Amino acid sequence: MKNRLFGSDGPPVSEIGLGCWQLGGADWGDVSEDDAFEILQTAVDAGITFIDTADVYGMGRSESLIGRFLEARGKRDDLFIATKIGRRPEAGFPGTFEKDVMRAHIEDCLEHLKADNLDLVQLHCIGEGELEKGEVFEHLREFRSEGLIKRFGASVETVSQAKYALTAEGLSSLQLIFNMLRQTMADEILPAAHDQGVAIIVRLPLASGLLAGKYKPGQKFAENDHRNFNRDGEAFYVGETFAGLPFDTGLDFVERLRPVLPQDCSMADAAQRWVLDHPAVTTVITGASSADQVRANAKVSRLDPLDDALHEELKAFYSREIMGKIRGEI
Repeated sequence: MKNRLFGSDGPPVSEIGLGCWQLGGADWGDVSEDDAFEILQTAVDAGITFIDTADVYGMGRSESLIGRFLEARGKRDDLFIATKIGRRPEAGFPGTFEKDVMRAHIEDCLEHLKADNLDLVQLHCIGEGELEKGEVFEHLREFRSEGLIKRFGASVETVSQAKYALTAEGLSSLQLIFNMLRQTMADEILPAAHDQGVAIIVRLPLASGLLAGKYKPGQKFAENDHRNFNRDGEAFYVGETFAGLPFDTGLDFVERLRPVLPQDCSMADAAQRWVLDHPAVTTVITGASSADQVRANAKVSRLDPLDDALHEELKAFYSREIMGKIRGEI
């Protein structure tokens, strides 16, 4: 596993990380506790040191499973644990962004993760208005000075949100949706973050599984899987599911991409390698619902970069064919 520095002053972290949304058992179908622990252990065994979660993934379940895993392991200093706050429903909007509420939510994260402080707390897609006001960043800077957190970042959905986040003093990281079916962040945001020494965490590199290349028309998903209940943005931002593309449209693009991608590796490998080929990217937090998927994702770090001509072809195809089909603000 290869490592990359986390921003301009952070530690080295694995360039393939582990996204733990699925461990919440709420939006990706059911994942048992035994499977969750096996996934986490397999990730560590494969050299993955960056683990990303959030307080609302199963309303604390994902964090708590990670905390119990770390406690049983008896060692945590070699791992970088990132979590997110800002979407718990109790206080409502904008009440959840008041300093005392944010502090309480961070303290809950600490309890779940069985930690004295947090490596990274990210604002969890809180919307452009709050990012522009900037008070949330003032609170995070105070929590950092108190020692509750070591670093703070922002998980965003759109280019506009990313631009507002990048104006925040002390921002350590940006988490973005970025994949071959959703490339717009490459134009402005990746270079700007790189210039500022801000780490880039890429989520959904496989576009909710589309770029694994295994889905078929009529694909069925569990009732409690966002690929079933959020296909058209019914529950949250449409771009979080299939990169904002209608499912059948996404399937068509995958089949059109298949013959131009390298034939000596899987489509999932090529899709993750495409993300890693962007030097501003720090880590790719691919999710996994099995140990086998963890091992397959981890080995992408050893693959050679895609050639420049292929990158240009994929960029042109995105601009010409895909970008106009994405729903919601990009």
